[in-house]
Amino acid sequence: MASASTSALKHGEFVGALDCGTTSVRFIVFNKFADIIAQSQFEFPQYYPQPGWHEHDADEIQEHSNKCIEEAAKRVEEAGWSKDSIKVIGVTNQRETSVAWSRSTGKPLCKAIVWTDSRTKNTVAHYEQKLKNVGIQVAPGVWKKGQEGVDAIREITGLQLSTYFSAIKVRWMIDHYPEVAKAHEEDDLQFGTVESWVAYNLLGGVKKNIHITEVSNASRTLLLNVSTLKWESSLLEFFELRPSCLPRIVSTSENYGNIVGGALDGVPVGGLVGDQQGALIGNKCFTQGEAKCTYGTGAFLLFNTGESIVESKHGLLSTVAYQAGPDAKPVYALEGSIAVAGSAIKWLRDSMNIIENAADVNTLAAQEKDSGGLYFVTAFSGLLAPYWDPGAAGLLIGISQYTNPSHIARATLEANAFQTRAIIESMKLDSGSDLKVLKVDGGMTNGDLAMDILANIGGFSVVRPEMRESTALGAAICAASAIKLFGWDMAKPETLKGVNDHASSSFDPNGLDEEERKKRWEGWQRAVERSRNWEEGVDA
Repeated sequence: MASASTSALKHGEFVGALDCGTTSVRFIVFNKFADIIAQSQFEFPQYYPQPGWHEHDADEIQEHSNKCIEEAAKRVEEAGWSKDSIKVIGVTNQRETSVAWSRSTGKPLCKAIVWTDSRTKNTVAHYEQKLKNVGIQVAPGVWKKGQEGVDAIREITGLQLSTYFSAIKVRWMIDHYPEVAKAHEEDDLQFGTVESWVAYNLLGGVKKNIHITEVSNASRTLLLNVSTLKWESSLLEFFELRPSCLPRIVSTSENYGNIVGGALDGVPVGGLVGDQQGALIGNKCFTQGEAKCTYGTGAFLLFNTGESIVESKHGLLSTVAYQAGPDAKPVYALEGSIAVAGSAIKWLRDSMNIIENAADVNTLAAQEKDSGGLYFVTAFSGLLAPYWDPGAAGLLIGISQYTNPSHIARATLEANAFQTRAIIESMKLDSGSDLKVLKVDGGMTNGDLAMDILANIGGFSVVRPEMRESTALGAAICAASAIKLFGWDMAKPETLKGVNDHASSSFDPNGLDEEERKKRWEGWQRAVERSRNWEEGVDA
């Protein structure tokens, strides 16, 4: 018999979103206006066993995810609603991070290799040499070598050989962990990105063995043909990977099955999406030409290119933005990825001890009107877009006796702005259109000073929504659309009118004149050049 308190709970209609980030997991429950009904968040351990290495324990990610769901469901009831009000959930995740587990046991075979990890530099160099000397067989008897091979991989995947992408990480696991190599050889290896692993566990684990990956995540592996949305056999052959280890590719919004066990037992999982594509959806950038940038551990700028794949000539990636259902046409984006954004602030806090908490960086930086000629190239693990230099090193340049901690704090915020501008300059060249307004979200955007610096260095307006959980909201939109909850339909953006239409703040580039903006931009470019190719034996 239901207790009085349980029977008194109201019944509503909500959607849940599990956001599996790089340092924490969150579960957020939204109503039809994207108001937050309840939420929970737990950080999970980070492992740095060697310089350049960054690992996660996949079991810990799942344990914290389960804990998050349980806690949020409890808080829904504390707010007076039945947990049965949660009708569907979506999952969004840190992309590229690679998990290897056993088909027969359902257990991880080694630690997950995180997207920021740069241990695979030699693996990349090996495949660059293979591309140069042997080439890639793009059709029976048709080989592409050297630059033609590089172009062929870019044409198939939208990507380039880099430590960043998942195929390189799983290849490294096979080459260095005997248990992974054995599982691969015996067709017992199951490889997936984080959404694949979490969905596998939520939907029944080893008993049901639902091994799926969502298309925006699959597009970050270096194995997906972004035109056909199928695994590319020529790349499996090139990287010497067996097809048996790969998950089945699914769309961004569909009913993948029901949760088995826990507080939300029986609730369908209806959305899976990579975190940056999730933020694009959460910001409702459904129209070609709209762009957003998410500032978290790293920073990621996505520019919607519609149903066309735009091949970048200026260091950006072509990626799948989303597929609104199993039969829907995919929507594509140009992406620029910055490896270090919020993690530079974490470095100031945890390693340099010049701030006590992340928010203090804005207060400290505000004590000086500029960075005093200081530039901070935050190349902690090389540089990603648009430079693509794994041998670049972190660099603080322009230091003098005048330099103080406030200058360093300000230079850290400016580094974020300069790298964003570098990506936008490339997007202008690739798309032929000028970006006037940039929508932003993520933890770093909470600071007004950081946003002022971004607008002034970038020379564009920055719009920050009041409710900034755009990544989680994107997963929620995907999930609700799958069952047409609230009448939402990703394929019909007009059905999302009223969703997160709260107030927003705008930051305009009025603090710098064009001459000063140009001078600082040229200084940044000089600093980047000095940081490049620092690590010997690593080709840019």
